[in-house]
Amino acid sequence: MLFYHLQSHPLEQVLPILLERCLERDWRALVLAGSEERAAALNAHLWSYRDDSFLPHGSAADGHAAAQPIYLSATFVNPNHAQVLFLTDGADCEDIAAFIRCVDLFDGNDETATQAARDRYRRAVAAGFEVTYWQQTERGAWERRG
Repeated sequence: MLFYHLQSHPLEQVLPILLERCLERDWRALVLAGSEERAAALNAHLWSYRDDSFLPHGSAADGHAAAQPIYLSATFVNPNHAQVLFLTDGADCEDIAAFIRCVDLFDGNDETATQAARDRYRRAVAAGFEVTYWQQTERGAWERRG
């Protein structure tokens, strides 16, 4: 399980890059958002986050869920048989062992979000998962902290 402590760049900048890396490895992804509205906003954002890129993705509203390499939802479903789970906006999942990788992205500028991530981190360690913690630098690079 990987924890990404966002500080200088928001989720909207970081998530597409991580999703691109998944697709480069031929991994399917499930993005679990904190609400249906947030899932819809991220879905719309992925269509236009960069002019020179395309991330094939969708949500329940788009249909063809099983065919989506990246699926966005506010409820835990895995219709695209994703291998990688992305937790955003404090979303949590009891079934992270079903994935080859789980990525928890949280806003380090929000104390409530940071405390909730610490709680998820402790639970993951206690459950026996291999956990790494990455903190974003001022320039947006990642430093491993744990």
